[in-house]
Amino acid sequence: MSNPTFDLQPRSVAIVLGTRPEIIKLGHVIRLLGAAVNVIHTGQHYDSGLSDSFLETFGIADPTVYLGVGGKTRGDQIGTVVSTLDEYLGENRPQILVVQGDTNAALGGAIAANAREIPLVHVEAGLRSRDRRMPEEHNRVLTDHLSDLLCAPTDVSEKNLLEEGISQDRISVTGNTVVEAVLELMPAGTERLSLLSDYGLERGRFVLSTFHRPENVDDPDRFASILTELAALPYPVVLPLHPRSMGRAREFGIADKLEALKVVDPIGYREFLGLGAESAFLVSDSGGVQEEVSVYKKPVVVVRRSTERPEVLGTFAELVEPGGIVDVVERWLSDLDTLQQSLETLASPYGDGSASARTVEAIREMLSRG
Repeated sequence: MSNPTFDLQPRSVAIVLGTRPEIIKLGHVIRLLGAAVNVIHTGQHYDSGLSDSFLETFGIADPTVYLGVGGKTRGDQIGTVVSTLDEYLGENRPQILVVQGDTNAALGGAIAANAREIPLVHVEAGLRSRDRRMPEEHNRVLTDHLSDLLCAPTDVSEKNLLEEGISQDRISVTGNTVVEAVLELMPAGTERLSLLSDYGLERGRFVLSTFHRPENVDDPDRFASILTELAALPYPVVLPLHPRSMGRAREFGIADKLEALKVVDPIGYREFLGLGAESAFLVSDSGGVQEEVSVYKKPVVVVRRSTERPEVLGTFAELVEPGGIVDVVERWLSDLDTLQQSLETLASPYGDGSASARTVEAIREMLSRG
């Protein structure tokens, strides 16, 4: 049984994060833990604009320390997190360390906690793509097997962990913390209408798209195919594009393919949710988007070789390789109203918006056992 009255000591829970998706998914956990939290930002996605704005959106105080790993190679990022965090944990030992997802920050934090024999919690544990070409797959598997408490978002994730020999008593099925993030931060209808006006868009008559995964934007043929297909869609396509992806398009000589799209700088999380909720559908390679659409009930074409989120396939999401986008869209547009109505009746497989509370309760229970 959990012990909800167990008091957490100030700064007893170290939370290691390094990317904007981690801020999104840990924001409510951090708020619920309050003074018990010590936030450590590895700097994997750090920039003075976007990262700070995401922290502010979730009401998160400035992190205790930035480790400054941005711009390094994957191996250098993980190694730097391990070495610098090891030194920090030696001087500032928490009772427990929390990581989220499948990032280099998560794996680096997991290794550092293990080296210092600090109990480790993995939020969003048990996701599996079965695709060993994905660096994220290696990160999440290694982090799971180092963790003492694995907060699995779904029964599918729990099953994955059990099949790998992880004991049941280390697993807690919590739901996914993204649900409460979407429910709380989704702009109201009037604000969404204002967004449409700002972008010159019509409700339900545009596409929202994002691409950032190396398998797509670092491959000139795949990237060119994706941009060509986006330009061929019958609706305007809004494409928030990271400077790195823009640089790749120029390097590959395909920047001209962006001219037919409404390319914008990366946008804030609330703004992205608002546009997604007003779009006809989304086209993306983002894992988070696959989860988010199940909350605001829009379909997404997932352009990837594989996905670690099978719970939404065949309902909110369809998985295709570059070259298959237009076929899916044409099928959807043949009766988009019926598709939309069917999605409105489906509950999100990622829970009811209480995952953060369940995660904190699981942490309290773990610490109460000593």
